[in-house]
Amino acid sequence: MVAMIGIIFGQALSMPMQEYLPFLSTGLILWTFISSAINEGSSAFIEASGMIRQLSIPMSTYTVRVLVRNTVILAHNIVILPVVLLVVGKSLTWNIFYLIPGFFIVLVNVFWISLVSGILCTRFRDMPSIVGNIIQVFFYLTPIIWIPSALTPRTANLIVEPNPFYHLLEIVRGPVLGYCPSGLSWLITVGAAVCGLILSFAFFGKFKDRIAYWV
Repeated sequence: MVAMIGIIFGQALSMPMQEYLPFLSTGLILWTFISSAINEGSSAFIEASGMIRQLSIPMSTYTVRVLVRNTVILAHNIVILPVVLLVVGKSLTWNIFYLIPGFFIVLVNVFWISLVSGILCTRFRDMPSIVGNIIQVFFYLTPIIWIPSALTPRTANLIVEPNPFYHLLEIVRGPVLGYCPSGLSWLITVGAAVCGLILSFAFFGKFKDRIAYWV
């Protein structure tokens, strides 16, 4: 998929393969993790209804289980990235160490989004398809297969900068591509993680005892 999309969109965007393929592959791999974890997290309590009725374990365990499963899948998918970097002759820099806090922040944000959407989707059974459609929309709005420089500055300011998923990708993709993510990306993602955890825990604390009845 990386090869086919890279060839087509690389030529359409007039981007050198040495620059576009690492950008594309990193974005696709990380987006697959984010979208899959959120989509599966939305149905985490519904799919575990049998266990919820029979076992007395913390409800957040089911969301964590989804996150762990998708992290393992990510570890399998990530093996394509060194191959791409080797093929295009791109080497890593010391900025790669920003990848560690960056991925941790991504995990935190995906966790609280999955937790909240899981509760809402358990209560309102039409919600999983809505969450899936929203994620699909953000796939097209987020620079994954297209690059921000392909847009006019005005359009980029309207679509790219306010997009939280763009900043989530940047704090991981930037270190892989050799540059340090911007301060704005760190500010938005860390702020979203802190505020999201506080609000999601309050939301979860209020409704966690009702999940067993909703499933």
